[in-house]
Amino acid sequence: MFNYIARRLLQTIIVILGVTLLAFASLHLSGDPTALYVNERASKEEIERVRHILGFDRPLPEQYLSYVGNMLRGDFGDSLKFKEPTLKLVIERLPATLELTISAMLFSTLLAVPIGILAATQRGTALDGGAMLLAITGQSMPSFWFGLMLILLFGLTLKWLPISGRVAFIDPILAGDFSLALHNLPTAFQKLILPTLTIGVYSLSRNARLVRSSMLEVLPQEYVTTARAKGLSESVVIRRHALRNALIPIVTMFGLEFGFLLSGVVVTETIFSWPGVGRLVFNAIVQRDIPLVQAAVIVFSLMFVFVNLAVDILYAFLDPRIRLS
Repeated sequence: MFNYIARRLLQTIIVILGVTLLAFASLHLSGDPTALYVNERASKEEIERVRHILGFDRPLPEQYLSYVGNMLRGDFGDSLKFKEPTLKLVIERLPATLELTISAMLFSTLLAVPIGILAATQRGTALDGGAMLLAITGQSMPSFWFGLMLILLFGLTLKWLPISGRVAFIDPILAGDFSLALHNLPTAFQKLILPTLTIGVYSLSRNARLVRSSMLEVLPQEYVTTARAKGLSESVVIRRHALRNALIPIVTMFGLEFGFLLSGVVVTETIFSWPGVGRLVFNAIVQRDIPLVQAAVIVFSLMFVFVNLAVDILYAFLDPRIRLS
């Protein structure tokens, strides 16, 4: 078990170094990054002075090592627009993004698993066909289009739900103010519904199909037939024997799901004026605030990498054969 975790940790470190290298390279892809930090009418002497101060006149390997060293100390540079540390800006917006991401994951997971199991156990019936038709439809709709349709229908036409903004829920919990979190919960939930549906429906559709496929591979196996022959109820057979052995590909997808949802919030947060990291990154790209984009990308990548590391470790508990491979 220790060797398995050690190998995964080594792979994680390699991936993180690769991410930092790509983030560093992105600063130099458009040419001399000094142009981002000086006025368009700056003289050559001033440009050279700023280039020397920022260290852009040093060899690239030396710049990269300095860049990684600063990150290890928590220094991701300053935002060109806000003139503040980029890591501070990302951390301030992170609770809003996590709130939306976790909400969408719960929505897709809690519905995808029972829908997938039901479709698999009712294979070939109208219920199975209807569920898969809805799943394909959900995967066929671009999230930005679906979000706009939800706004038009539930926000502007029926006026059932708010179409923009956010009321903090996770932030008070992190601060230990549970009374404020409970006070904000009803309004926060209302504002969370449309963004959650926008990014969650695609995940729900894909995961329901995955659960169905995984269950269909397991249900014909001999150990499932044996469990039924013992006289166990169908619910026990499905829950204890079939579902547990079908969990490996499902857990794999749910681990990747976190990264998919994080990438999806960039568009969704912009559509719904949700004050998260996604909207911050979108505005930073428009304003060419490259250090802020770099910091957000690295933070997102680290979160994705560590979630998948946790999934890899979970594999070993679900299937002991993985530890020995």
